[in-house]
Amino acid sequence: MADPILKADDLYAGYDGAPVVYGISLEVMPGELVAIVGANGAGKTTLMRAICGLSRPLGGRVYFGGADISRLAAHQTLKLGISYVPEGRRLFAKLSVEKNLVLGAYAEQSHAEVRRRLEETLEIFPVLRERSGQIAETLSGGEQQMLAIARGLMSRPQLLMLDEMSLGLMPTMVEKMMETITAVNNAGTSVLLVEQMVQEALEIADRGYVIQSGKIVQSGAARDLLESEEIRKAYMGM
Repeated sequence: MADPILKADDLYAGYDGAPVVYGISLEVMPGELVAIVGANGAGKTTLMRAICGLSRPLGGRVYFGGADISRLAAHQTLKLGISYVPEGRRLFAKLSVEKNLVLGAYAEQSHAEVRRRLEETLEIFPVLRERSGQIAETLSGGEQQMLAIARGLMSRPQLLMLDEMSLGLMPTMVEKMMETITAVNNAGTSVLLVEQMVQEALEIADRGYVIQSGKIVQSGAARDLLESEEIRKAYMGM
């Protein structure tokens, strides 16, 4: 059996020394799409930031490709193959779609390689090809979210971490976003997806973790979690 591409072991994380996430252990296997779901304020974003190096864990370890990355900063984990797309898009609002994408590959020195990646990414996101010269802030909310994901892919990550991609989107755009994430995963990129929209996330995931008050309260195959009476009542209003 293959080893996990990502493993968090007894991870504690928070702010100013105060934990928000308590002893979380999880893993992502190569090629998997794993969802971390739960209500707003459960600690999902804090966990993601600690995994990718934007904040230092208060305890526990994070392993990527078998190596301990717990003390690495975000720019170092990016070079190893982790790309984090944060909540709220964080685009370069005044730059064009194409310039935003090129900046996603800032660590790549070869101009020819950047152009090749740009072409491959625009194949996945044809709407961005149509908008390549358009200023990012003039895109619709859904298009901006697609641009954020596409920019994350420009670093050619082994693991793409997506934080609340559905936030502020209309239901039809949420569906489109989930289809896009599935396509990225089917193309070979492992995905760790954080979502408040529990049902939508679990419908596309292989496995899931449910977080409540900074702790994992349930985990398993996504289809099993979808069928859980407890989760349906707590998160899906059923």
